[in-house]
Amino acid sequence: MTKLRVVLAACVAVLPNWLKILVLRHGFGFNIGRRVSIGFSLFAGVQRCHIADDVRIGHWNAFMNIRELEIEDHVKIGFLNLFRGGDRIHIGRYATILRLNVMNSRPSTEAVNPTVPELQLGEGAVITNGHWLDFTDRIELGDHAIIGGRNSSLWTHNRQRTRPVSIGAHSYLGSEIRMAPGAAVASCSIVSLGSVLTQRFEEDRVLIAGNPARVERPIRDRDFFLITRKTRSDIPDEIAARSLPEDIIAYRAER
Repeated sequence: MTKLRVVLAACVAVLPNWLKILVLRHGFGFNIGRRVSIGFSLFAGVQRCHIADDVRIGHWNAFMNIRELEIEDHVKIGFLNLFRGGDRIHIGRYATILRLNVMNSRPSTEAVNPTVPELQLGEGAVITNGHWLDFTDRIELGDHAIIGGRNSSLWTHNRQRTRPVSIGAHSYLGSEIRMAPGAAVASCSIVSLGSVLTQRFEEDRVLIAGNPARVERPIRDRDFFLITRKTRSDIPDEIAARSLPEDIIAYRAER
């Protein structure tokens, strides 16, 4: 990416919203829907971009050197987030990314194994504040899963080797979580703050804690509210319940 392109992208970033969208559509070839709001944010080296209806992107975000960027409808992105590198970033409907997060992919030429440098956020997924997601290999965050609190890091590479990382639907991660390459959390689970995950946890509906992390106990009825509550109040009920098991949907209905 040349300095000229960065300067051009910076000039576009400070334009009024209506003019910025016009330039991104017709000058950069972006597919941008209706009622989209983009603050003072930088798009530099993004080869293909689709932004659906009713998306809100705040100030001082940077999208850099991404082959394909896809942001579905009603996504909210706060401020001071960095999205850099990779083949594909997909942000699902009603997902939320708050502030000061880094989503970064190293060049695949540095890996000795095949990689899939993609970041996949499901519907209603949430990334809160100050997290680092290394998607040199694939990171998948399931529907309505939450990376909560602050300062968690998800790593898919260890020097020149990579392995994907995944978090199941309706799972919740507390602050200061560390996920090593190849780690995974199944659906409807809770990871306690400060946990260090170095393996795949295939069992769903469990509480995971410790360093190294282990399964402490199954999720109890009293814990269900932590994983079943809507991640945003404006998410339609049918979308919020789409990835929940039938028995948990029945539990919500009783409450």
